[in-house]
Amino acid sequence: MKTGSIKLASPKGKIYQTPEGIILWGGVLLTVALMAMIAWFAVTDPPKAGNLLLAFLAHIFGGRAAGIGLCFMAGFNLGWTLLYNFYLEILIVCLAYSVFILSMSNHIKFKWVMHVSVAMKNKAEKHKDKIEKYGWIGLFLFVMIPLPVTGPVTGSIIGYLLNIHVGRNFSAVFLGTFAAILSWVIFFDFLEQHVHVIQYVIMGIIFIVLLSHLKTIKRWLA
Repeated sequence: MKTGSIKLASPKGKIYQTPEGIILWGGVLLTVALMAMIAWFAVTDPPKAGNLLLAFLAHIFGGRAAGIGLCFMAGFNLGWTLLYNFYLEILIVCLAYSVFILSMSNHIKFKWVMHVSVAMKNKAEKHKDKIEKYGWIGLFLFVMIPLPVTGPVTGSIIGYLLNIHVGRNFSAVFLGTFAAILSWVIFFDFLEQHVHVIQYVIMGIIFIVLLSHLKTIKRWLA
């Protein structure tokens, strides 16, 4: 069976028996914990709940800078902003990475998931050759660079395509992600302390993220 240019393998064993299945359940548990936290704040502090949810949605669209900026605009402190956004990236990587592999192994057979997986693979393939000769450090630097196309999801899939062990893959991806988020936090904190246009900068970043996903948003609303 083929989806795009990818030949799907026959499923071997149950999902929960695969490493990817374990990672998937980890992502699900992280999501449940996040939703529980947002629900709690929805009762105790509705504006904060809304800001947490918006930051999560920003990360889903690949805009970690937008998510961090939203936290700054909401008045979150540096520690909370850093840890919350890092948590979101871990959650998204666990879900996206595991679903990608499970769809490639034919454990997950939903057509739309396979289409998304093909798109993710094609995106990762564009950068794979640049990273291959540098190995772990190349993957780390790729994810660390604070640009939309160098996100941790793409990085984790590149690591998989390069047959990097999942432990080394995730260590490079998560350390690179933490460094990228820390860079954005320091940048926004500097703007907040020295420049009075930080809100305009953040809104500009959010606008660019939305614009880059305009076709996807239109397709969802159609």
